[in-house]
Formats: sequence, C-alpha cells, structure tokens
Amino acid sequence: MALALGMPVSVLLAQIPASELTEWQAYYNIEPFGEVRADSRAAIIASTVANTARDTKRKPKPFTPAEFMPKFGKRKPKSAADLLALARMANAALGGKELKNGDNW
Repeated sequence: MALALGMPVSVLLAQIPASELTEWQAYYNIEPFGEVRADSRAAIIASTVANTARDTKRKPKPFTPAEFMPKFGKRKPKSAADLLALARMANAALGGKELKNGDNW
C-alpha cells in the first residue's frame, strides 16, 4: 500500500491508523488490487488466446489462467552443466563462436 501511495512504510504507518489498515486488508482479501490482479488479468487473456489456437487432439484439456501465472520464490539451483548449456545456447543465438582451450579470440 505504501508503494501505491508513493510513501515509505514508516510514513504510512504514522499517518494511517491500524483500524484503517485493517479495513484495507479486508477489502484487498475481497477485491485484490495491484500487481497480483494485473497478473491475473494477463493470465486470463493469455489462456483465452492460447485456447483459440490449441490443437484439441494434442491438448484435449483447455489451458487455464493458472498455467500462465508467474511463479516467484525460490528456484532450484542449476547445475554447472545446465549453466554451460544455457551459455552455449545464448552464444549460438547471438552468432558467437565457442572457443576451446588454446583458441584465440
């Protein structure tokens, strides 16, 4: 809420009583706003578009908005082999040349 109002949390807490913050929290639980709501709207649109182009033989079940929601939080660490494969893909996509031991730039 402080971000939406453009003020530090400490200023928000000093200016708004706890009872009003509790009311805003209750309202948010009923009618979410902000980035979570925006992500939800985008996921609804993405699933609708994907379903219009869906091959019903290959994917009989329709896409759901949940499949298009971003996932935040901890990620599983990648292995050295995975990171090397990603670097090679990026290098190839950008037209780079893979150098081996002893190769010159």
